[in-house]
Formats: sequence, structure tokens, C-alpha cells
Amino acid sequence: MRVQMAGSEWFRTRPGGLNRYFEDLYLALAATNGVQVSAHAFGDPAGDGSSWGVPRSLPKRVWASTRTKVEPGGIVDRHFALYGHGARSVERSGSTPVIHFQGPWSLESKTAGQAEMLVAAKRAFERGRYRGARLAVVLCKEFGEILVHEFGFDAARVVVIPPGVNLERFRVAPIREERDRGPKSVLCVRRLERRMGIDVLIRAWRMVVDSGSDTASVPHLDIVGVGTEGAALRELVETLDLDTHVTFHGRLDDAGLADRYEQSELTVIPTRSLEGFGLIALESLASGRAPIVSRVGGLPDAVEGLDGSLVVPPEDEDALAGRILSALGGVVPDPASCRRHAERFDWKLVAARHVREYETLLA
Repeated sequence: MRVQMAGSEWFRTRPGGLNRYFEDLYLALAATNGVQVSAHAFGDPAGDGSSWGVPRSLPKRVWASTRTKVEPGGIVDRHFALYGHGARSVERSGSTPVIHFQGPWSLESKTAGQAEMLVAAKRAFERGRYRGARLAVVLCKEFGEILVHEFGFDAARVVVIPPGVNLERFRVAPIREERDRGPKSVLCVRRLERRMGIDVLIRAWRMVVDSGSDTASVPHLDIVGVGTEGAALRELVETLDLDTHVTFHGRLDDAGLADRYEQSELTVIPTRSLEGFGLIALESLASGRAPIVSRVGGLPDAVEGLDGSLVVPPEDEDALAGRILSALGGVVPDPASCRRHAERFDWKLVAARHVREYETLLA
């Protein structure tokens, strides 16, 4: 089986959920017997992947992404609406077009406050780019519904395949005794954008801090990530007088992130909208740390079968603070249970599901 993948950027060039997913799926397919896979994206490639070059202006990027020759007789799988060959071009070459819908570019732009005219243009462009694909892979049921209702995609051609996690990338460490490590730490790894709900977590953290009677044992919130809301979130921390209880770490590499997981008690993913799955939830579980997640998109799916109480309503500061406090008090799955749950999302299993879907299309 021949599979050609078109992404956006390679993860090491631009860290992010979409790029992490694209890169890890490529590597998992490359390690699968009977699959000949190639992958193209901008920046520094992983494995034997290929690069469209250094990221540049948008028109040049779009043009560069269509210069790759399409090999006939296989699958061409596009992971971002902007880049790669359209469905008609793929079919003319004798291959089968597939898309991965990891999120609505136009709706994300809308939640970020972009002008209505620009959002409408993006939506029309997306709709055209999705049209004609023989299959759409989504990470959760909610995103499948968005693809059908917002972009007119055929529901019969949508399949839900949850993402995977690289179990070798993250290690499980026991949670250290408080006397050995100082105050307990809660970790949040997110892009600092409004839809990620970091402001909700910060306001909830004020309640967490206020609930303690012993100043020396007040837990600490560590936030990892960068984004357009960074300055506003730091201002909110100052306004709520949380400077000594919240630390922004910016972007960390995999080694730094693994260390941060090891030092934490648990993680929080407080997304308010448009969350396909939340790969960071799986990385947290693979590290042996339970994630408290909001009931948005595929986030509840990440902890289904582990502990339903880890799911809280979005934008509910009281519920979030209460669940954090109970978790810090010990009401949370232990590291071994989290790791076992993460093993259900091994990339080998996820790659095998993709191969089965590809085989059905080519039959």
C-alpha cells in the first residue's frame, strides 16, 4: 500500500497538536509492515519525511505544497485544508483522496476575533478543499458533526479514529512525597489562546489558593505554552494577586515537558471550545498523570473508562476548582492506572486502524 501525506509544518519547526499528530502518524505508518508512506510539510522533517522548504508567505506556501508529484494507485491524505493537492487533481492522477479534519480553520479564526469577511472567505475555501474526498478522518464525533453540518461533507464518508500517543516519549515516575518536593504542582500545557480556557483556570486557581490555610503548602500552577493571549493572561495573574502561585514557562522541548510532568501531581485542560481531542491529555496519561478536562469535543473520550469525574463543565470555575482540590487531596487515578489507560492509544493500534480504512477504499 502506498500512502502520501500532506501536512502543514513538521513538529520541530512549529510545535503544536496538528503537527505532532501528523508527524507521529507518519512515523507509525512508516513502521507498519506492508505500508510505503511518504510525508511532506514545511520545515525540518522527521524520519525520512520530505520538506516543502522554509515557511514563507501564504501564497508561496500554497503553491509549493502542490509541486509534489502524486503517485498513482495509492492514498493521498491531506491534513490541513490549505496545503497539498485537491481531490480532483488526486483522482486524475489515479489515486484516492482522503482528508484529516483536525479542526475548522475558519471557526477557530472566528473564536479568535477575526473579521467576519475573512472568516467567511476561509470557510468557503475550506468547503471547497474538503469537497470530493473519499474519506474524512476525524478525532471525535463532535468534529464529524461540524464537518457535515458546517461544510456539507457526506456523513457516510466520515470515520472517527482517536489519535495516538508515543509511549516511549514519556516516562512514568511516582508522585514524590511533599516533604521531598515542596508545594504540590498542577500543570497546564496549552497554546495561550482564548478558546483554550486558560483564563478560566487562572480564576479557578484563585479559589484553589484561597482554600488553603497553610501558606507553605499552597499548590503551584505551571503553565507551558505560547500564544496571542500570553500578555492578557499574565495581566490576569497579576490582577488576581497570583504572581507567587503561577509560573509561565513558555515553550518547552520534549525533555523539558517530560520533566515538568514528573514534577506535577496532575494536569488540567480547560478548553472552552473547538477541541478535536487534546493530544496533551494522552501525553499526560502516558506520563502517569491524570488530566482534568472540560466537556468539550473529544476531551471526555480521552478519560472515558478511567474516571468520569475528571470531566468538568467548560467555563465553570467553581467546578474546576473543586475537582482540582479533590484531586490534590488524593481523589485521582494513580500513575500506573493512567499509564495503562494511555496504552489503549498506542500509535501502533491507531496506525492499524488507518490502514484498515485505506484498504477498504482501495478494495
